[in-house]
Amino acid sequence: MSAPRDYELDELLRDAPLPDPPPLGDLLERELASLGPATPRNPRRDAGLVIGVSLVYAAALLAVLRLRRDLDGLPVGWMIAYSAAWFAGFASLAWIAIVPAPGAMMPRWRMAGVGAAIAATMFIAGGMLLHESTPLSVSYGLANLHRGHWCLEIGVATAIVPATVGALVLRGVLPVGSRWAAAGLGAAGGSLGGLVLHLHCPIADGWHLGIVHGGVVAVSALIAALLAPRRMSP
Repeated sequence: MSAPRDYELDELLRDAPLPDPPPLGDLLERELASLGPATPRNPRRDAGLVIGVSLVYAAALLAVLRLRRDLDGLPVGWMIAYSAAWFAGFASLAWIAIVPAPGAMMPRWRMAGVGAAIAATMFIAGGMLLHESTPLSVSYGLANLHRGHWCLEIGVATAIVPATVGALVLRGVLPVGSRWAAAGLGAAGGSLGGLVLHLHCPIADGWHLGIVHGGVVAVSALIAALLAPRRMSP
């Protein structure tokens, strides 16, 4: 007797009864019953939320700290340009860390990490090279750099809100690259902290503006990269 051909095997399998599936089990049934429709993520709304909440917080903090006493004597163009640079660093890094590129699903974590490094370098160098002062300004110099440590503390305290709110809106979104995205959020918060210091702190020597004010970006990025990823990974 010859072996059945392929089509004969197909006929036999087609007519064979299918086995009954095993029961789901109480635990799996409860899990399935608890499932509901998921709300899709809106990255642009999330970025707007982070930026808006952070600006309100920074404005309240600045109202408590008050504006710098040497503000009237400083060049208007320098104040505006430097303020715009700080704000641009904050808003652009927050946007890059939260909003994916067109056609992509995940935020641009690589670009956020690179942007954090660039922002820290630029603000440190810019503070050391592009500083202005008035007779009402304070100058500590390199020898007394440590006396301005409270600026670092204020800047990092300002960065906490953007980094924390950003990590919350990215919760469970990043299976990879969460540390780089967190660094971008920290650098964004550090840039906002630098803006607060720019409008509040009367210490005007280049060492302080570069190492302390600019250093806020680097320190905030490092802290966020160490602490925030656990909230952002699935």
